[in-house]
Amino acid sequence: MRQKLIALSFIFYNMALCPAAAQVVETDLDDLDDEDGIEVIDDDDEEDDNLADVQEGFDFPEALTDANLDSLMSQYMSKTYLSTAGDCEMLSQNPDFPSEVYIERLSRMPTVMEMAYNDVVRSCIDRYMVRLRRQVSYMLGAANFYMPIFEQALDTYQLPLELKYLPIIESALNPTAVSHAGATGLWQFMLATGRAYGLEVTSLSDDRRDPVKSSMAAARYLRDLYQLFGDWNLVIAAYNCGPENINRAIRRSGGKRDYWEIYPYLPKETRGYVPAFIAANYAMTYYCEHGICPMTSKLPVKTDTVMVSRNITFQQVAQACDLDVDMVRSLNPVYRRDVVPGLSAPSVLRLPVNDVARFIDMEDSIYAMAGQQTLKRQEVEVEERPTPQPRPKQRATKQRATKRQGRSGGSASYATARRGDSLGAIARRNHTTVAKLKKLNGLRGDKITVGQKLRVK
Repeated sequence: MRQKLIALSFIFYNMALCPAAAQVVETDLDDLDDEDGIEVIDDDDEEDDNLADVQEGFDFPEALTDANLDSLMSQYMSKTYLSTAGDCEMLSQNPDFPSEVYIERLSRMPTVMEMAYNDVVRSCIDRYMVRLRRQVSYMLGAANFYMPIFEQALDTYQLPLELKYLPIIESALNPTAVSHAGATGLWQFMLATGRAYGLEVTSLSDDRRDPVKSSMAAARYLRDLYQLFGDWNLVIAAYNCGPENINRAIRRSGGKRDYWEIYPYLPKETRGYVPAFIAANYAMTYYCEHGICPMTSKLPVKTDTVMVSRNITFQQVAQACDLDVDMVRSLNPVYRRDVVPGLSAPSVLRLPVNDVARFIDMEDSIYAMAGQQTLKRQEVEVEERPTPQPRPKQRATKQRATKRQGRSGGSASYATARRGDSLGAIARRNHTTVAKLKKLNGLRGDKITVGQKLRVK
């Protein structure tokens, strides 16, 4: 029985602006020290010398690094559906604005979450708008693929929609991203956390890489964190470093429950996490004011799903449906080895909607081809070599032959005891031993009687 899931159509995303409140939050950078294992080091990648002291106190999230850009642009979605806008000329330099402009712009963003401004936030904004301008251009185009999925998940659990920008600082919108700590996917779930929220991981599949499943899991996790802390800034921070580190920072701060007040007691990357989140919201809204051109995105084809009950490879699917194997791979990032493990459990295969019917029509032949090209042997014959028998010695052969002759009923010899005979005398006359005489006749002692018949062989 074939089951189809709800078709997932990608649509273009447009953002509207409406008034909201913003705050200017002061951060006491003098509180940043080496106490409790919180290390302060110089950042060699400063964009602005005026912000050097600010950047010493925190690390930028891993996704905000130049190394991510090349891997992002090599993805099939990027190469196929994103291109440089021909009618937009990106400025080579970032325009300089006073702090009042940033404060005013943040205040106009339609958000429930606090979008405060300070030097730390400014440093993260400048990183996006100066050093990572091309990455912002990419993410603006890629947002058309993923933002509808994020918004649907967040809306399902009635969470603030501005949380849709969290994957920007988590993975830079790379569904196959893996951090140095092993966090995986758009939402960067660790293995244990992902499994706690229903994301299954095997050698062949990883639900953390599934945009829909991981987005629903992330929404549930964010909901649970808000029930725990009741403050969205603390929720964002806890998403990065875990609830236990936030509780530890709260205790060290004397019980304060404001992110900016516990800021000095947080791990270095978490200090830059909420500012980076605010900066991501700003960058995705005011990119035009900074002369950044979004990549032109061509709307991907609509997709639908089929349930697969056999193990099949992406290459087999692509060959049967006349598709680019890279397209099949990009539509199914959940599968880690280009194999749909339908034999273990019915598995979802996503294809362009026009190719789903073709797959269904050719399903039997695809399964037959998959059976002929099995990835692993199901049954293996073992050829056993006969064990060579050791060559017996000649004497042992004669002894065994004598025993076999006795057991088979061959002739036996007897002697009659005479007056004055002993077992030793009888044994010598018959070329045997006393021990053999006792064994053949069942004797325990040496006593015999005249006329007694004894078997001698």
